[in-house]
Amino acid sequence: MATVTQNQTRRGHGVVLDDHLPLHHRLGRVYRGGAALMGAFLIVFGILGLIDRIGFFSTSGSMVMGLGSNGALSVASFLVGGLLLAGAVIGGNTASTVNIVVGVAFLAAGFISLAVLDTRFNVFAFRLQNVLFSFVTGLLLMTFGMYGRVSGSLPHDNPYWRSRHPRT
Repeated sequence: MATVTQNQTRRGHGVVLDDHLPLHHRLGRVYRGGAALMGAFLIVFGILGLIDRIGFFSTSGSMVMGLGSNGALSVASFLVGGLLLAGAVIGGNTASTVNIVVGVAFLAAGFISLAVLDTRFNVFAFRLQNVLFSFVTGLLLMTFGMYGRVSGSLPHDNPYWRSRHPRT
């Protein structure tokens, strides 16, 4: 039977991915790099979309960097890019968690926008390439965030493995 740590008792049963882990572990470079790379791209995309002065909720939008965009998507991209860059600056477990959460949001946005393509509910002027971009970006961000953190075969010197097996 597995030993229940104090954090698991306090928060319920399950895997806890935060407080007790080292802040300056070498894996932090992966978390920071992924967040910075994607954040910078999204900020550039947002700025270029705002420069085009596209209608804010135009469902037709225009092309920016090969993706459909309008004012609302440009602002959202800029804000999410800023969030990712903030996570990269903070680093450590925060960057990892931000990558995971934003990655899941990108996957959800991809599915939602796929459902509303070519309808009046397409408020971000998504096109099929935007949907594919959302899926790829979501998977990349989740990979960056979970790298070395979530696996069935983490090495025994990994801080996440050690935190889950404190008496070994």
